[in-house]
Amino acid sequence: MKRFLLFFYLIFISFISNQSLALSLPLKGIFTGFVKDSKTGDPIEGVSIYITDLRTGSSTNSKGEYIIDNLRDGKHLIEISHLGYSTIAINVDIQGETHKDFYLIESIVENNAVIVTGVSKATQLKKIPFQVSVMRKQDLLQSSSMNIIESITKKAGVSSLSTGPAISKPLIRGLGYNRVLTINDGVRQEGQQWGDEHGIEIDDESVSKIEILKGPASLVYGSDAMAGVINIISNVPAPANTIKLNLGSNYQTNNQLRSFNGNISGNKNGFNWNAYGTYKAAADYKNKYDGYVFNSKFNEHNLGGYAGFNRSWGYSHLLFSNFDLTAGMVEGDRDSLGNFVKTVAGGNQIDATSADFKSVNPLIPYQHIRHFKVATDNNIKLGNNNLSLNIAWQQNRREEFGNPENIKERSLFFDMKTTTYAAQYHFKEKNKWKNSVGINGMDQINKNLGVEQLIPDYHLFDYGLFVFSQKEFKKIDFSGGLRFDSRSLDTKSLQQGNIQKGAPLKKQYANFSGSAGFAYEANQNLNIKFNVARAFRAPSVPELASNGAHEGTVRYEYGNRNLTSEISTQIDAAIEVSSKHFSFNVAGYLNHFSNFIYYQKLQNTLGTDSLVEVDGNYLTAFQFNQHKANLAGVEITLDIHPHPLDWLHIENSFSFVRGTFESAIEGSKNLPFIPAPKLLTEFRADFKKLNNTIRNFYAKYEIENTFAQNNAFTAYNTETISQGYTLMNAGVGAEIFNKKNKQSFGIYLSALNIGDVAYQSHLSRLKYAATNLSTGRTGVFNVGRNFGIKINVPLIF
Repeated sequence: MKRFLLFFYLIFISFISNQSLALSLPLKGIFTGFVKDSKTGDPIEGVSIYITDLRTGSSTNSKGEYIIDNLRDGKHLIEISHLGYSTIAINVDIQGETHKDFYLIESIVENNAVIVTGVSKATQLKKIPFQVSVMRKQDLLQSSSMNIIESITKKAGVSSLSTGPAISKPLIRGLGYNRVLTINDGVRQEGQQWGDEHGIEIDDESVSKIEILKGPASLVYGSDAMAGVINIISNVPAPANTIKLNLGSNYQTNNQLRSFNGNISGNKNGFNWNAYGTYKAAADYKNKYDGYVFNSKFNEHNLGGYAGFNRSWGYSHLLFSNFDLTAGMVEGDRDSLGNFVKTVAGGNQIDATSADFKSVNPLIPYQHIRHFKVATDNNIKLGNNNLSLNIAWQQNRREEFGNPENIKERSLFFDMKTTTYAAQYHFKEKNKWKNSVGINGMDQINKNLGVEQLIPDYHLFDYGLFVFSQKEFKKIDFSGGLRFDSRSLDTKSLQQGNIQKGAPLKKQYANFSGSAGFAYEANQNLNIKFNVARAFRAPSVPELASNGAHEGTVRYEYGNRNLTSEISTQIDAAIEVSSKHFSFNVAGYLNHFSNFIYYQKLQNTLGTDSLVEVDGNYLTAFQFNQHKANLAGVEITLDIHPHPLDWLHIENSFSFVRGTFESAIEGSKNLPFIPAPKLLTEFRADFKKLNNTIRNFYAKYEIENTFAQNNAFTAYNTETISQGYTLMNAGVGAEIFNKKNKQSFGIYLSALNIGDVAYQSHLSRLKYAATNLSTGRTGVFNVGRNFGIKINVPLIF
């Protein structure tokens, strides 16, 4: 099967050998025009005009004028967007020099974005049959969080499984781990995403846009996207013939989080490039019940960027990133007075000091994660058709340090090297049919270099073939297709010194996936969506062959080599209604799993918890199993913007998901790690221009109601129920302009958990940390009151 990799390698080599010829071809399409305010007719400066499929665009000057050259002739989806105005997404047939003017309408609500997630080509959000949420750079600037995944949990249906402020894993509609696929700049992110305390190795300060596809996305991406996709876009070309410099800083009071980031990009005669870097560090966070939480500190830095050409034949970009995170692991051990303790050489425990709490350098136990990635992203015109091609190599190195007698000893060290490949051949649109065929997959090798082994060394190779179609029928847009996947897995024996803990394993998995759906735009104010999908996921190596424990968890884990593939069938539907006074969206879904994989506690012959001794400590034993299961849920958003008070918005979002096994397991039918219902209400005031100096001003007050989660998986005491809580948050910010009508900087202030509520999220792994003997409270609580400030300085030359 490696000949598939050779096949794509030869395609790329052939492309490179012809690139010098392509660079000498004459330039063709030129797209020009003006962008103006629909009410006043005044030109609007700084409007983004972007062609997603071609990775190119421009912005308007002080006269509202724009120009994009180096374009191939043909029909292209153009996105025209500016803060405070409704986005325009329109197909334009560009032939030679094409001129078109646009008139923007003032609005804060985004309902017409262009997305690329889960479709063959860039498509309007209204025209896809499944739910996709979009967050832009401005949304991220106006929100406050400690990592990129926490930033997106404000979106309905999205939550996170966290192990402290540095580590959060995305869950979409109650499903996470290897069921959610993360894409970064066209490359599937491959780290150690199977573990509770393994986060997403992406720098949040570098992100320009996030698209969140909710529901099975296996059709385009493969078997690990059965719950959805988090598509994170970092590298966006600068407007034509410009150099952009952006500097930013962030500070949060609770844990003294501080970050500094810079981004510089340029675009001249089709050659475009981007480079960015970030430094971030935080001390221990605090809350009302625990005080400072020992070893919740972290520090990270990241470098990345790209360089490439855009011409009438397409584009070719070379991307790279280098992510480095050192994060402490919270165990929650305390003395009889409730003071956090740290383990030192000799096996002793002493109280953590004030200096320990304020340091940004984690102590034992901690983890060090490095993720390096290099990729080539290409789109090549082949006659009237075109080929998109992405090949990437990434190395993920994850080290755990847990021995106070030898602080340099790596208890665990996973060294993973992955080559991913993806190609899609897009046929010329004919009779409003957009058809494409594709292949993608990966070759992955993971080795143990530490003194202990939790999972065996393994080699994994998979590939998937798919066909995807989109068709426009007047008011109905259809999308659907079929896919075949094959995965082969070869593991070595699992060793603990000279003792074999697990025998070698060879597995082969193959299955079909498919989806079909439509979006019906009944009129300008009513849109109806429906989609049905079948997806599958092969069991991961830890689910099949793990045998061990590691820092940051409270369990000893056994794999189950008899697991079969998960198969899910999901139906989801949505109704979107919009008017001058409100926007309303309700989406519901039903998801059936024929063999849902989960882990449960093991019991001994006496009917009590099975315990395994590890280095003098006794850990509860868990093993993976599978069972028939169902998930059902609803997501409701309501944005009230009463006319003529167009500056006022009352935004509401409600998420609910219920997961059950078809038959009870030890008296419990509830699936584990299902997020609690949540209602988020935000009162927001937006003013495009207070005066010549203060523009794009906003002020918001947020009420975050998280209800009790009484439907926990209580079998074998795996989970406990969680109490509900209400958090109050606020924010205010604006962009400051100088006398030359240029933006000097943006400032964004936030206040989170204003009431300093002590709470435990149902999906916080720290909830199961050690008990505080002085209070009797189990586990560690989440972050307390936190104030933040962000400064963003954009410069354009």
